[in-house]
Amino acid sequence: MQTTRNERYFEDYPVGESFTYGPIFVSDEEIVRFAREFDPQVKHVDPERARSGYFGGLIASGWHTVCLVMRVLVDHYFSAVADIASPGVDELRWSKPVRPGDVLHVRATVLEARPSRSKPDRGIVTTLVKAFNQDNELVMSFKGMSLVLRRPAGP
Repeated sequence: MQTTRNERYFEDYPVGESFTYGPIFVSDEEIVRFAREFDPQVKHVDPERARSGYFGGLIASGWHTVCLVMRVLVDHYFSAVADIASPGVDELRWSKPVRPGDVLHVRATVLEARPSRSKPDRGIVTTLVKAFNQDNELVMSFKGMSLVLRRPAGP
């Protein structure tokens, strides 16, 4: 992808292309702060009690991990000028817990880019998104879809 997010259109998402972003540093304070507000389960908010739980310590909410990855995608992958909306995601999986001190990186691979049949000014880009920890272990994945405007015709 030679273009920046400020000039990227549907045509700038070539099928098969992969892009890596990061690092994303995960702290225990962030884990607890997010979970207290959105997912207040013991494994996410209470380090002492979490130590005796199934995971043997504090882990990030899966939704926190999604939000961390989403921020990186918005900052680097999604078009700032042509992104319309997302009709959804498929196959969201949390493969391994994210823990305090983890450093994540994200790989986005364009699986499909097809022009809309009903609206010729746009297309649908399907992206496989994978997040890995510092040991290159998969922690989360999903297939996201984006409606993206096609490049306007020249003068």
